Amino acid sequence: MEKVEFKEKKIPLKGVVKYVYKRMGKAILDYNMIEKNDKILVAVSGGSDSLSLVKLLKMRKRRVPIDFQILACFVDTDFIKIDKKALLDYLERESIPFVVKKMELKNSNVSCFWCSWNRRKVLFQTAQEFHCNKVALGHHLDDIVETILMNLLFFGEVSAMKPKIELFEGRLTIIRPLCYIEKKDLINFANRLNLDYTNYRCSYGKDSRRELIKAIIKKTEESCPYVKKNIFNALKNIKTDYLI
Repeated sequence: MEKVEFKEKKIPLKGVVKYVYKRMGKAILDYNMIEKNDKILVAVSGGSDSLSLVKLLKMRKRRVPIDFQILACFVDTDFIKIDKKALLDYLERESIPFVVKKMELKNSNVSCFWCSWNRRKVLFQTAQEFHCNKVALGHHLDDIVETILMNLLFFGEVSAMKPKIELFEGRLTIIRPLCYIEKKDLINFANRLNLDYTNYRCSYGKDSRRELIKAIIKKTEESCPYVKKNIFNALKNIKTDYLI
């Protein structure tokens, strides 16, 4: 993969752009997500989260004295309809190298979990093919907090999407640079920079349990505005003396 030089003017850091950029930067530093000579495969779907992520990583590449490469990867499916041409045109305009991988699910019992598992498999294979040592996913604070509560309430376990996790004996690392950022801030960021994102819903992705969790969090925010951050931080503040 050839190194791509980004020559356009820097985006001014102010307002929501500055806030989101700084929050991502803090997450990257806190978890040591990006190091010199990293090759990062960035999963892009066309939504506001992934387009914001690839834009933010491009901005960071210009601003920090750490040499790393990014390669966007779009996993194309038959059952999630987005404007693929608009997405690929955007990546070309931004001079972001990309690859498109086709994913076909032959199992008639398609579920959100089954799709996610196979999509992750495609990303891992693509990372290996292009010699990427890291995969960046667009999961944000809302995703992580909702998953924590889902696992606790519906599966009886305390677990979460880790901001950084090493796989395959350290040969590949998943990073989630947006882990400190709320969904609403990412949407404002994308709108501020006129990112041409897609608001799509997969026909297999509707999960009434997750919708219930969203409603619980929204209701709790009325009396505790920092509930999302509190839930996120709780897994770093475990009091083992009070566990069974």
